[in-house]
Amino acid sequence: MNIAAAPDPRIAYFDQLAPRWDTQCSNPAAVLQRLASLRARLPLRPGLHLLEVGCGTGQITGWLAAQVAPGQVVAVDFSPAMLEIARARGIPGAVFCQADICQGPPPGGPFDAALCFNAFPHFRDQDAALRHLAAALQPGGVLLVLHLCGSEALNQFHHQLNPPVNHDHLPPLDCWPVMLRDAGLAYEEGVDQADLFLLRARKL
Repeated sequence: MNIAAAPDPRIAYFDQLAPRWDTQCSNPAAVLQRLASLRARLPLRPGLHLLEVGCGTGQITGWLAAQVAPGQVVAVDFSPAMLEIARARGIPGAVFCQADICQGPPPGGPFDAALCFNAFPHFRDQDAALRHLAAALQPGGVLLVLHLCGSEALNQFHHQLNPPVNHDHLPPLDCWPVMLRDAGLAYEEGVDQADLFLLRARKL
């Protein structure tokens, strides 16, 4: 007899945080300012078909949509409560879908690029997530994993939180080439410093 897998407890965790995410858990203005300063290093261009994985409340989705217009952003998250807030923003050029990247590729592909911003540590099966991200990209498509701090500080921060996210971790750079290769992706660039984690890979 097949028994359905239990829901990821992180979904309820982020559902509970959703109403106060933009006011107490993050600083949207500061985030967008940092992204603008990193613009030249991000694989964004007009006409791009972009996948945003772990979009949360859509905090950066509008900015992404403006960068790729007249292209489109398909923004996905596994938290219904986060997506409800994101959809209410009414962002032109963005489509929001509930999807769990650990279970399979999201709808709307293939994509020119995929961005995981502040999301990768919360993928309970990171190897599966990378395989599904690779499947969602067209050949030569780019994957970007981005955090506005380094892996050491981020992992220490998560360890101070409550379950189920207290063991969620961002792998250090030396782990990525093998992880990516096994998923059908090629490591291209990596930065892991106090104020930035940036990982860029390309579908083989």
